Amino acid sequence: MNSQVEDLRRENARLQRAVGELSMLNDLARDLGASLDPDKIMNKIVRRAIKAVDASQGVVTLVSEAEHSSLKTLIRTSSASGERRSFHLNESVLGWMLINRKPLLLNSPRGDDRFKGVRWDESVQTLLAAPLMTKSRLIGVLAVYNKRQGATFTDDDQRLLSIIAAQSAQIVENTRLYEEEQTLSRMREELQLANEIQTGLQLKDYPDLPGYDIHGISEPARSVGGDYIDFFPIPGNRYMLCVGDVSGKGLPASLLMANVQATLRSQAVWSDSAAECLSRANAQLCDSVRRGNFVTLFYGVLDHAGHSIEFANAGHNRPIIVKADATTFELELGGLVLGVKRDFPYSQDSVALDIGDALCVYSDGISEAMNLHRQQFGEERLLRVIVEHRRASAEDLSKAILQSVQDFVGQAQQHDDITLLIVKRVA
Repeated sequence: MNSQVEDLRRENARLQRAVGELSMLNDLARDLGASLDPDKIMNKIVRRAIKAVDASQGVVTLVSEAEHSSLKTLIRTSSASGERRSFHLNESVLGWMLINRKPLLLNSPRGDDRFKGVRWDESVQTLLAAPLMTKSRLIGVLAVYNKRQGATFTDDDQRLLSIIAAQSAQIVENTRLYEEEQTLSRMREELQLANEIQTGLQLKDYPDLPGYDIHGISEPARSVGGDYIDFFPIPGNRYMLCVGDVSGKGLPASLLMANVQATLRSQAVWSDSAAECLSRANAQLCDSVRRGNFVTLFYGVLDHAGHSIEFANAGHNRPIIVKADATTFELELGGLVLGVKRDFPYSQDSVALDIGDALCVYSDGISEAMNLHRQQFGEERLLRVIVEHRRASAEDLSKAILQSVQDFVGQAQQHDDITLLIVKRVA
């Protein structure tokens, strides 16, 4: 009779435990289904797991096997009681989980033969971990530490944590995918905004100057580029002309480009020379551009009445002059990129334009364009194209250069923006 009563008590306790587990799992499912916030979901999983197995602390670790890299761990959240510091899952345990993909119970981690030589945090006394699996792929690990009251984790604890991990895995994966989708959506919005900024900055028409033929092109490598081109009237019946390369990509590069354009246009109006304009613009950009960003720029001032160009260069490719008799030379003057050293002393020079002369200002997206054999287009090929088409209009010369680059590159992906400005004296 006593034996039967004891059996009934044990069965009743088992049933009560099962009801409690089912209630806890039902609450967890309801909580997880009510949110798409990654941090909230991770915290709910950890809190429920800690309570379910009466642990002191827990952590969810997401893992990914990124291409060309070793196992990457992303510690997302941990929950602890008291003043103890949060644990991070041991790399050895992560490696074991990646290989075995099954629950791990360690009530004496320092004496376990599977982890000889592993240095454990002195506060870790017991550990229980379960894999987060989706479609036979390990996406993370749910781990809890230190059973309360100095007790050890049981087989029932391991079974229950495995159920929690299995129930949570797909939710975690869906949340990760949702987070990636949101990030991608924000990137698309940023690129669209950057594209709108750049489109607004691009020149729509070039001025019809007596005796001159002017044309420019700018082909971004991606939806948003970092090259800058401008041609703008300034006092004294002159025009400023610029070709530059703004560091960075996306919205930051677009905002920097807008800053550069506004700075140069404002300084060009008040500066007496090309060197003074670059010096002032550089000082202003050093104050406003964040550290690590910079701009390469060729800056010129066209005096179309006197048929000359005064110029300064801030680390940009050296422009080319081609004359009517096929002679070519580069504008050798150089200088430091803008936005790096506030007090850099820029120099200037000038060049006369005879009838038939053409100035070609280009970005390194032309000279450094690569084909599938990783050969660069180079300046020699550029010179040959310029000489061959020197009698063509500025627009046709621009198109000939661009076509030559495209023919050379072939099926290779364009990695840098292609920008070109042609100023040709025709009379």
